[in-house]
Amino acid sequence: MKIKKAIIPAAGLGTRVLPVSKSMPKEMLPIVDKPAIQYIVEETVKAGITDILIITNRGKGLIEDHFDHSVELEAVLKSRGRSDTLSELHRLANLANIYYLRQKETRGLGDAVLRAKEFIGGEPFAVLYGDDVIIGDTPAIGELCEAYEKYGKSVVGIKEVSDELIVKYSSMKISPLSEKVFSITDMIEKPSLDKKFSNYSILGRCVLDNEIFGILEHTPLGVGGELQLTDGMKEIALKSGMIGVDFSGTRYDMGNKFGIIKANIEVGLTHPETKDALKEYIKKLAETL
Repeated sequence: MKIKKAIIPAAGLGTRVLPVSKSMPKEMLPIVDKPAIQYIVEETVKAGITDILIITNRGKGLIEDHFDHSVELEAVLKSRGRSDTLSELHRLANLANIYYLRQKETRGLGDAVLRAKEFIGGEPFAVLYGDDVIIGDTPAIGELCEAYEKYGKSVVGIKEVSDELIVKYSSMKISPLSEKVFSITDMIEKPSLDKKFSNYSILGRCVLDNEIFGILEHTPLGVGGELQLTDGMKEIALKSGMIGVDFSGTRYDMGNKFGIIKANIEVGLTHPETKDALKEYIKKLAETL
């Protein structure tokens, strides 16, 4: 079954990147000339998904404004003959059918997904974490959608991470199926090193069967007193198994200060308007380090 709907949870408080996230949603932090969430929406659209629900909360109106028309700005651009920029803004305002829902209390990723139950209806759906930008020639969520269509099971995007990170993320119990595709039969959220299954962790992307909603409705609060999506997915993994896809593309953690800097440098080195000047700047800067 083709995946046509996606959820982007973007209600987190961004405490890891304070103070900037006090007045600006971390999802709106720029990578060169586009906010992080635009990369995520464009990845979703590139994978053929047409309906997107962004879960927000108070103070995140900038996200809605970004994907809307700006009549005054468009009029100014038109009067100045800035047709290329005007075309880009029109494209941005018509990327997909984008809807918004507020998570009035920040109660975890599982709670954010559960609030989308009516929007999703009876279909399988994609989840793209608002912190995680993945940039590559092939949309990462598209790779997960293909795996769902092939295996008929819920899918998570996974990567191998260090011991330092595995205790902050989740750990998968896996066995290989084919190149970069694995069977998952168990998982644990934020494990101690002696309880980890492997160093493969879920990083920012899922395609889930509709059954997740019924599971989340009776899942107790987990780590941090929040409803953890991983706890719900663990039940699916134990019952019927899941698929893990070691996706292509480079992932940037936009809830992390170094991740933000890294994203801007690496994307800046490929952007046609900045790559040459940035390369020369880095070479000169390296001489002083």
